[in-house]
Amino acid sequence: MIVCVAANPSIDKLFEVEQVVAGGIHRPLGFVQTAGGKGLNAARAAHRLGSDVRVVAILRGHAGRWLEETLRAEGIAGTYVWTHGENRSSLSVADRHSHGLTEFYEHGPATPEAVWTELTEAASRLFRTGGWLTISGSIPQGLSDDGYRDLVAEARAAGMRVALDAEGEPLRLALEAGPEIVKVNAAEAAGLLGEPAGTQEEALAACAQLRELAGGGGHAGIVTRGADGVTVAAPDGVRYGGVLYERGRYPVGSGDAFLAGLVVGLERGDPLPGALGLALGAAAANAELPGAGALDAARARSLADRADIQQV
Repeated sequence: MIVCVAANPSIDKLFEVEQVVAGGIHRPLGFVQTAGGKGLNAARAAHRLGSDVRVVAILRGHAGRWLEETLRAEGIAGTYVWTHGENRSSLSVADRHSHGLTEFYEHGPATPEAVWTELTEAASRLFRTGGWLTISGSIPQGLSDDGYRDLVAEARAAGMRVALDAEGEPLRLALEAGPEIVKVNAAEAAGLLGEPAGTQEEALAACAQLRELAGGGGHAGIVTRGADGVTVAAPDGVRYGGVLYERGRYPVGSGDAFLAGLVVGLERGDPLPGALGLALGAAAANAELPGAGALDAARARSLADRADIQQV
């Protein structure tokens, strides 16, 4: 089973317009609304890839009820901690003319510390030896930056394997608890390490540093670079580079789909290169359809077969 923590979920909206014009009025040609935020995107992608998934999330108000109903309709099981206020919304605007994407992400309201305690307890009741925990996205405002660190430590003590996708101080502190996998994009890696991670050589160096910060041997550091692929410092120290030459129009959530594909592959016993192929296939399949994480599983597996994974 894969437990997906979504501390700061969102109602994600995607507008598609012919061309974005500053100051203009736009009539969307397409509109999709999903239960989103990185944690829910990863959960949806893992569910569509066939894994048994349990979401643990903080929900609020009318927006939270919509999120709960939407996840239930998709067949995604969840345990929810309720608090005051409303869940945030995020807006992406896809420009058909330029193929660009303009994004607006709310921070969301402040959250009492007692709610984080409830979330950790709810997640821990699902922990099973050998299972996977994914921790994705931001910690809500008002909470301590060490929340992810404590969650990683509790999961590992229960025999869970942990895949972490975070940024900033919550990422730095969570690495102290030794997640098995830390997956960040190039900008997040640069922000943490204070060094660029845009080229393959820079990204490989960043992967090695992330691996060491997570505990060295037995841990993996991964840096995704969008269309330029992925670099990896594997648990055994082997370095990999991977790329898949497919470009979709809807990249929102592709990093979350990557994480989902990676964990799904590892959960079913694939060697790391095979799991990386599924991760790249899931990311590319996600970008082909509007709605983060709403990938076609058969398409993801077909694309995975075409991924180029090489030792570096």
